[in-house]
Amino acid sequence: MEKKKDEDKKKDTKTTKEKDSNTKSKASDSKSKSSDKKTSNSTKTNKSDDKKSKPEKKGKLKETDENALKDFLVDELKDIYFAEHEILKGLTKMKDAATSDKLKKAIDLHYNQTETQIVRLEEAFGMFDEKPTKKKCEAIIGILKEGDDILEDTDEGTMVRDAAIIIASQKVEHYEIATYGSLAELARTIDRDDVAEVLEKTLTEEKETDVSLTELAVDKINEAAAQEDAD
Repeated sequence: MEKKKDEDKKKDTKTTKEKDSNTKSKASDSKSKSSDKKTSNSTKTNKSDDKKSKPEKKGKLKETDENALKDFLVDELKDIYFAEHEILKGLTKMKDAATSDKLKKAIDLHYNQTETQIVRLEEAFGMFDEKPTKKKCEAIIGILKEGDDILEDTDEGTMVRDAAIIIASQKVEHYEIATYGSLAELARTIDRDDVAEVLEKTLTEEKETDVSLTELAVDKINEAAAQEDAD
């Protein structure tokens, strides 16, 4: 009888040990899985940090963006190409309406420069393998229409009209300065410094013409206009 009790006791002890062993094994597996999960999360975090730490490249356009900007630039060249041809017509009217010889000479100079600027625009078109094309420019049409109105509102042979012609001419200059300056910057943005240099030659001329018109107005025309009697 005692022998059987001993055997039962041994069996119970063995069973208890097996349970303890299984419990330890499960705990070990749980720790292992937890460790693997932490390692995985750490790896994801590191990858995320790597993405954050890498600075984005600035100043470089995607090819699609560059093409879109190039297309826009070419479209604007068509706009100013139209404008320059219209400006030639407007300058002819202004010269015929001017009284001061100095103003007539200044308009002549602007006319000759405009012809050269048209040739430069054709050169710029060629750099993009594009045919020179005109696109109707509502802005310059409006500016030149205002110039026509000024001639109608002033008397022939007066300095008041000459002062008005200078103002109308400078509005044209300012439009050209804004256009050529902006287009030159766009050209540089898409790494077309060759096109930018061509446009900047015209930009320089336009700024110089604007200054010369201001000097002409201040030195002579405005004072002479102030001496004229109103009708």
